Amino acid sequence: MWRSRVLSPEAIQAVQSLKLAKSPGKLAEVFANRISRLMKADLLDTLYELQRQNEVELALQVFNFARKEIWYEPGISIFSDMILMLGKSSNIEMAEQLFGELEKEGLRPDTRTYTEMIGAYFRIKMIEKAMESNESMKGSGCVPDKLAFRILIKNLEKTGKKELIATVKKDCLSYIKYPEKFLEEVEKTYPKRRLLNVV
Repeated sequence: MWRSRVLSPEAIQAVQSLKLAKSPGKLAEVFANRISRLMKADLLDTLYELQRQNEVELALQVFNFARKEIWYEPGISIFSDMILMLGKSSNIEMAEQLFGELEKEGLRPDTRTYTEMIGAYFRIKMIEKAMESNESMKGSGCVPDKLAFRILIKNLEKTGKKELIATVKKDCLSYIKYPEKFLEEVEKTYPKRRLLNVV
């Protein structure tokens, strides 16, 4: 789902109107009188800007509104963006719900979608669920990328889970080109941490 780089005046006004609507009635008026009249690109830009400002509830409402539009075509990127926002706000239940709705939309989670869920779980210290998502990612045929491994290593190191760190490092050997170099780069990012030697 495409979005433009610069917000149009219509998208800016839509964001402002949504944020100023302090009651359900006012919010319904904004959706009826302003949001419903936006062009596709402006509506998606409005959603993106609400995500950027971490306006979680408003972004969810705009997202659900967009999904009802006749031009709506399911896209994995927009779901990943939503899961990222929800993870940042520790709204894990809604993140899990959206992740579960992918199949209903005819989509399959990709590496980024799984990575956003892993990050969301780590944010609220649900380590077991994060590792389950990592295993699901590999089992689905998605290839973990460097970002996924950085998130795994960084968060597992914080918890001192040495056995899990060792498992993730071994995975690096299978999924990452030049794993030794990659782990050295990760170690440089966290110079005080010395748990990253390749096993």
